[in-house]
Amino acid sequence: MTLAIVLAADPAAGHLTERLAAQWRRAGADDVRIAADLTELADLVAAATGPVLVSGADLVAHTAVLKHLATSPVGPTVALVLTDPPAPGQATVREERGQVVEVDAADASGVFGGALRVGAADLPALADAARRAAGAAPDPASAPDARLTDPASASAVGAAGGGPLGAVDRLVADLAARGTLIFAQRVRLLVAHRVGDEAQREAAEAAVAAVDEDRAELKLSVKERDDFFTTFFVSTWSVYVTKAAARIGIGPTGVTMVSVAFAVAAAVLFGTGGRLALVAGAVLLYLGFVLDCVDGQLARYTRHFSAWGGWLDTMADRFKEYVVYAGLGFGATHAGFRYGWALALAAMTLQTVRHMTDTWYGALHDEAARRPKVVTADAGGIGGKLNAASTRVQADTGSVSYWLKRTVVFPIGERWALIAIAAALFGQLVALVAVLVWGVLAFAYTGGLRTLRARWMRVPVMATVDAALHRDDGVLARTLPTTRRPLLLAVLGALGSAGTLVWALLAVHGGGDLPVFVPVLALVLLLGAAQASRAPHEGSLDWLVPAALRAAEYLFAIAVGVAGRAPAWLIFGYVLVLTLHHYDLTARLEKRQSAPPLHAATLGWPGRSLLLAIGLIAGYASIALATLGAYLLVVFVASVVLAWVVLPARARGGVRSPG
Repeated sequence: MTLAIVLAADPAAGHLTERLAAQWRRAGADDVRIAADLTELADLVAAATGPVLVSGADLVAHTAVLKHLATSPVGPTVALVLTDPPAPGQATVREERGQVVEVDAADASGVFGGALRVGAADLPALADAARRAAGAAPDPASAPDARLTDPASASAVGAAGGGPLGAVDRLVADLAARGTLIFAQRVRLLVAHRVGDEAQREAAEAAVAAVDEDRAELKLSVKERDDFFTTFFVSTWSVYVTKAAARIGIGPTGVTMVSVAFAVAAAVLFGTGGRLALVAGAVLLYLGFVLDCVDGQLARYTRHFSAWGGWLDTMADRFKEYVVYAGLGFGATHAGFRYGWALALAAMTLQTVRHMTDTWYGALHDEAARRPKVVTADAGGIGGKLNAASTRVQADTGSVSYWLKRTVVFPIGERWALIAIAAALFGQLVALVAVLVWGVLAFAYTGGLRTLRARWMRVPVMATVDAALHRDDGVLARTLPTTRRPLLLAVLGALGSAGTLVWALLAVHGGGDLPVFVPVLALVLLLGAAQASRAPHEGSLDWLVPAALRAAEYLFAIAVGVAGRAPAWLIFGYVLVLTLHHYDLTARLEKRQSAPPLHAATLGWPGRSLLLAIGLIAGYASIALATLGAYLLVVFVASVVLAWVVLPARARGGVRSPG
């Protein structure tokens, strides 16, 4: 249950209090209370069990602004941030990468908008902050340090123009001071202002009335910053599909499933071949991508967000893309090119490793934003200069350099557009080669720049999470002795797998067999990488470890399949199942969710690699790939059902234990 509290102790309360209470109800709050002071607010928060929405009585805004704050999917605790000039008593904030990283900052990027949503886990901190601001004794268990146990500390942070902060501003200042992760909710197209007198109130209400709320919400369903192809060839008309879907009652999940069906149909047509089939497949692929954008737009327009929907969208995107690769590989092979499946496998492996680096670099950047900046005489060297240059380009929205930067990294819209155009005009082989060439160049570009910037940021992001989980080590790694240098060992493992694959390709091409010592040596290098499972991952480049381990495992599995002369489609299917498992982990990292319920049953990458090596040496590589792949697929499906159906139903009391 979501509780909304309007703090009437703030200035300009008047009739705005009742108005805000009514707006919170329309915004989706299950219960709305008006608190006369911070002590009453603290008592209400202490009794709450779900998210709490808090606002002062000086806020004039569209109801949609409050609804967006209440339903924001970015994180549990979110603060409204405005671009208005700060008034006395209002807290200024500095935000980076969508996070409020400092309150009362000298280089503030906005002003606190007088409203925030606080997640259930942060409610004790909010209640304590309210008691402290009210002058009551704080709860010692929730005060993180001596600085915060002083009631005059966070609650007396200087406001804009000097003087003490207002009541709600003191709350957000206290939460920020104790290190609470607060995300920023900006206002676009809609109107929100904090008012201090009657003239300001009338001006704000007039500004609210001048904006068509529904039309603005439809425009807001489109991402503020998207890629070139999506911006100019999809979002220009996809909003009409979004509006129609909302009217007839189709949800985001339904749109996602239709998008999957379109992509699968496109893959079948690419596999069939023939000019008409290739053109039809390209059209279906484009329409499938449009629907892929519509599902997110529909979620934002209707404010129907869920952890399941976010997870499904991530998994569906990758499944669609790789099924299309399979269709292209099959079609190229049947068109007479011997290595069609090999190109499809290469494209899938490359893209997955790229996505792993994208995910972890994003986590690295988020963690760096939360940490104090260290100013050096050389402005951080080349990494610092690159970071400053990137920030300038990103701020220059719409410029040639802005669009080049967004396009050169080969985002999903550009990938799907390239596949559709190349397949329709030149065939499956050209489409796969084009994806690989652009993908390699993009990987080299982003990898080089990110490595330099990461060395400048020096943030050990892997040390902030369960490294063993996201390395996907499994039980076998925990039984091995621990060594250091996790990145070096992971890279050596990947190089060993790559060398084994090259040797296997040469041996098979020459009509011979792969010597037994080659996969054994590669396995030794892989197990060496597994020994770093429990080692500290505190290096500035250790965020690359998961991607290196994915490359090592995939290349080794492909080498086993090639050396064992397994069917190409079987090797592709096995690696596809592995990618689903690993994307499940990264999706949970991005959504801040726990490990999959059956993660231990996946055996870990060292265990899986050991089983494949045994199968190859015994002469049953195909059977090993098929059996292990089928097992992992069953575990994945069972884990999905448990995580998203059974366990939530039990939590709601929908499933009772027998007896």
